Amino acid sequence: MNNKWTVLSGDEDRTEEIKNKFNLNWIVARVLANKNLSDKEIEVFLNPKRQDFYDPFLMPDMKKAVDRIIKAIDQNEKIIIYGDYDVDGITSTVILKRFFKDRGIEVGTYIPNRLFEGYGLNEEAIKEISKQGYSLMITVDTGITAIEEVENAKKYNIDVIITDHHEQADSLPKAVAVVDCKRKDSKYPFSQLAGCGVAFKLTKALSMALEINENECLKYLDLACIGTISDIVPLEDENRLIAKLGLLLVKQTKNIGLRELIKRTGCKEVNSEAISFGISPRINACGRMGYQEVALKLFLTEDPIEARDCAEQVEIFNRKRQDIEKEIYEDAIRIISQEAGIKDIDNINPEDIKEKSIVVANNGWHNGVIGIVSSKITDKFYRPCILIGFDGENAKGSGRSIEGFDLHKAILDCGKYLDKCGGHNMAIGLSLKRKNFDSFKKEFVEYSNKIIKDECLVKEIIIDEEITKKDITIEGIKQIELLAPFGEGNKEPVILYKNLKINSIRGLSEGKHIKLDLQDENINIQAIGFNMGNIANTYQIGDHIDVIGNININVYNNYENIQIVIKDIRKTIK
Repeated sequence: MNNKWTVLSGDEDRTEEIKNKFNLNWIVARVLANKNLSDKEIEVFLNPKRQDFYDPFLMPDMKKAVDRIIKAIDQNEKIIIYGDYDVDGITSTVILKRFFKDRGIEVGTYIPNRLFEGYGLNEEAIKEISKQGYSLMITVDTGITAIEEVENAKKYNIDVIITDHHEQADSLPKAVAVVDCKRKDSKYPFSQLAGCGVAFKLTKALSMALEINENECLKYLDLACIGTISDIVPLEDENRLIAKLGLLLVKQTKNIGLRELIKRTGCKEVNSEAISFGISPRINACGRMGYQEVALKLFLTEDPIEARDCAEQVEIFNRKRQDIEKEIYEDAIRIISQEAGIKDIDNINPEDIKEKSIVVANNGWHNGVIGIVSSKITDKFYRPCILIGFDGENAKGSGRSIEGFDLHKAILDCGKYLDKCGGHNMAIGLSLKRKNFDSFKKEFVEYSNKIIKDECLVKEIIIDEEITKKDITIEGIKQIELLAPFGEGNKEPVILYKNLKINSIRGLSEGKHIKLDLQDENINIQAIGFNMGNIANTYQIGDHIDVIGNININVYNNYENIQIVIKDIRKTIK
């Protein structure tokens, strides 16, 4: 597939001003200039401090929440935290649980089972919580749309405080307090906190009200950092504060479960990439496989032996998730290839897909894993993809989209064959009867063929800056780390480097990846392309190529060299 390369046009004068004022290299200055930050905002971006957090009482209903919690503490009420089974929900739950425990207050926890209960509050869980004598329930990372469930809780004499970060519906649940920066009436300066960010702010507000030292709530930033990065919220403003300050704590965390988990990842450095690709998938695997309580116990235990046992269980769940994911992916590619009339399934390309969306189903696909596979299929073919697993006469599915196509609106418009659906413009979940699958697929594919324009099926790669050999210095490239942590809303800078000569090219990991030695006159640069081994036969030694990717310093045997992690590659047009 030929991707579209777009180099951002920046303000040259502002870039030069930032470069000189903050003593930065051109690439870093360009990225900051393109963010349209003021000098004061740049200072906070580069050097965030704990004093830069906003007053938590600016959040809607925060005072109501704090007052009700303090009343419950004073009256010795039983309090329970109701979370979610993903990383954000688990870390949110642990933050509040640990905060209360550090105050000498034991509170309960409840995480629904993804496979049997699904997302959010449910009546059976509320009944069970009532039987155990809880009178105050605090939700984390869920609850903003639980209008009926909050009414049910009232029937069981349970007061509910909602802390969430998702979009509200037309109306709010009639809870004691609804703390959510995405409320339509919110005046909080930042609306993109993750659920764990809201939970952290609640501990900050409680600390202020109870006159507890500020450092007491700051010690939960390691967990808030992991949840924030894992939930793919934009790493801007307060999220950047949480991530950057939190990473410092993650590296020296006192949480023995987290320390064990970090060991298992084998990451050389604890950074946002290690969290996104090492820690997060392992924790999410617990929820996906229906063992969310193991992840919770891992972060709560104070017993080193139990921490090791939990970490080992997490590894087992993650390996099982990987095996299931691989199996579903291979099944899906086989079905897609058959429908496209392609016999060589190892070499099916986006151009082989006649339709503008992909909808496939099969028996027994694990509904906790199909979302990951759907995302991979979308990335491979750059088309909206919905995967559906049949379970007897019922079916559950998960979908992912591409830029410019509102997947949530699409399934609502094609929803007459669905029993249930939800999500947002880029990701959805749905359920339907098996007998309605063919009709749904036909309607959805016809809808997407009509709505999606051909040009939308070409992936656009945004390039921050084109560089030349004058920009290639080890010290200069090291400065890029000042922009870290990288993630959603703060991507690692993408550079374009033209007319590089290939001195060597070879495959790695049995041809899965590719390694190149490149040259620009007297400068030698290494480049690596992950999952790009298929291009090894396209290029030869002596070819001149244009490369886009992330540029960094690779350290091997204490030797530093410049490396480009390739996103795309083309032959140079002279």
